[in-house]
Amino acid sequence: MVDLEAAIGFVVAHGDAVDRARLSRLRSGTPVPPAVLDAAESGQAPGGGWPAVLGGDVASVDATCFRLAELDDLGALGRPAARHALDWLAAGQLADGGWDEHRSLAGFAPEWATPGDPEARFYLTAGAGFWLTVAGLDARAAGPLDHRVGGAYAGVVQAAAHTLAAQLAPDGSWPSFLPAGWLAAAVLHRQRMYHESARIQAVLADRIPEMSPADVAWLAATLRRVEVGEEQWLLVSARRRLAGTQRSDGGWDSDDGHQFDVHTTLRAIRACRPTEPEVAASGAPFVAPRAAALPEPPSRRRAPEPPPAPPAPAAPPAPAASLAQPAPAVPDPAAPPALLPAPAAPPNRLPAASPAPVVVPAPVVVPAPAVVPVGTPGPAPAPNPLRVA
Repeated sequence: MVDLEAAIGFVVAHGDAVDRARLSRLRSGTPVPPAVLDAAESGQAPGGGWPAVLGGDVASVDATCFRLAELDDLGALGRPAARHALDWLAAGQLADGGWDEHRSLAGFAPEWATPGDPEARFYLTAGAGFWLTVAGLDARAAGPLDHRVGGAYAGVVQAAAHTLAAQLAPDGSWPSFLPAGWLAAAVLHRQRMYHESARIQAVLADRIPEMSPADVAWLAATLRRVEVGEEQWLLVSARRRLAGTQRSDGGWDSDDGHQFDVHTTLRAIRACRPTEPEVAASGAPFVAPRAAALPEPPSRRRAPEPPPAPPAPAAPPAPAASLAQPAPAVPDPAAPPALLPAPAAPPNRLPAASPAPVVVPAPVVVPAPAVVPVGTPGPAPAPNPLRVA
């Protein structure tokens, strides 16, 4: 079981003002001070996106998605800065329904954001489509309603979902980096393309044991954000993996260095927190959810003891009274049901769109200029590469 209290203590001890504000809102929905929101929104480019580096002039799809993730935790997707960024993303959609980075970023963009690269385009399309999906869920008053998404971006997300689904292999694998899988699954789920989303989730479930804690936290937080059921096998496996990789200080390791451990831990809290946030109250402690008790294996489960036999009646003295027969064993209605078996393991490969093997994003660290840490403008940290044969 994940120790949420220890995770919260880690963020409080090691996070900055923005990190602590994100934590407070995740726990209880506490409104964030305007000064913290202003700091989280700083550095936005005039066009609406955020640049990949401090002081940059060219906005980045990847960096903008990272900043939207931070603003989402702060409850700020409805503020003007986030709406401007979402409009910028929507306007940047290509004719085929995907996204790509500006060609001027080719000299220093990481591999998962390389302009013109098909694998990077799939990843960026899944990321941009995900945040436009989330914006539709949270801001339905922004435009015409749509039963799939809602908000002004319904048509944009629908086009993104179809271009993602068209690139899936029959076994559910995708020609891109590993995180593109859970982002795409979330987009497809909200578009009611459940079969396509489930195929991706089956591949991801097979990968859980070899994923880093940062990847697992990102996966689970992403799927929970679009209301994938907590009882789904993929999310159950993700929570078990997080429970087994939590450190003694309450945090989790980032793939991008210890300076991003707080960011990873906040994602894990989002992934494992109760469905409903706590009610804000002065001095109210955070109560971690109880883990459901697992049933014993069938061979070890015992039937209820039969009731004791009543004594023989004292009269009449003859004939001798017979003992009452014990009641038949009745199954205990309180006993938990047996666990459902895990789904069949999918093929252990992700075919690429080209002869090159599929790769997983390296740490989201832009080579030059320096990456900006969480809470300041900069690109999103991404998991270490996990190449699949």
